[in-house]
Amino acid sequence: MSEPILCERRDGVAVVTLNRPQAKNALDVASTDALSALLRGLRDDESVQAVVLTGAGGDFCSGGDVKGMGQGGPRSPEQRRAGMARYRDLATAMAGLDKPVVAAVDGVAFGAGMSLALWADMVLVSDRVRMAMVFHRVGLVPDIGAWYTLPRIVGLQRAKELVYSAREFGAQEALQMNLAMEMHTPDRLLERALEIAHSFVGASALAMSLSKQALQASLQSDLSTMLDMEATGQAMAGASDYARESVRRFASREPAQFRWPALPSSASLKS
Repeated sequence: MSEPILCERRDGVAVVTLNRPQAKNALDVASTDALSALLRGLRDDESVQAVVLTGAGGDFCSGGDVKGMGQGGPRSPEQRRAGMARYRDLATAMAGLDKPVVAAVDGVAFGAGMSLALWADMVLVSDRVRMAMVFHRVGLVPDIGAWYTLPRIVGLQRAKELVYSAREFGAQEALQMNLAMEMHTPDRLLERALEIAHSFVGASALAMSLSKQALQASLQSDLSTMLDMEATGQAMAGASDYARESVRRFASREPAQFRWPALPSSASLKS
């Protein structure tokens, strides 16, 4: 039996693949728990500086394992709430991963699959992607923290529309709503995600961690708090060996350690 979650390390980048293609990578108990554990491990792995999250078989994730939900007989609200603890763990693991996460989203990203993608720092989609907050179609509500992440990305009114309607949308609309950063053909999608992730290997891991933590806190903080975080973060980053080397390279007109990969001409960007 194949592993439900795969992880391949490629020169500082961890490629995490949802690996249940026969179920369009739906999240069952085993895959959810395995993904949470893996993400917590990657946070503490100093050899990994960026993560690419993708799905096997041409799909990202079709959501929760609906077939599995119907097994085992009826459950009380208390039992169902207890069962949601693993989705809470997954959301917490994604939020706590203080390294850049690039999601390469192909095929379907429905329900919990879309909720998972919302935690990525950058979402790249294929031109055939299909996304939806499908929960209301089956009388459920969004999970894996989507009530938290979605309004922060698309705004409150649009989040309400996507949740209430449970409608499907494609790549162009994902770009327009800022749910996606770039669109690529399916054969180019993972390659581009790896280009971006590998560029972070040349960046300061400390600066990236500090910026990610601060940006995630910014919408719940006031100006004074953010300025305090800024002062503390800059003091820490400025004292690092990375910063000293970067200043030396700049003064010597040597190539920078970190360089963002150029966008291919065939790609579409959010406007």
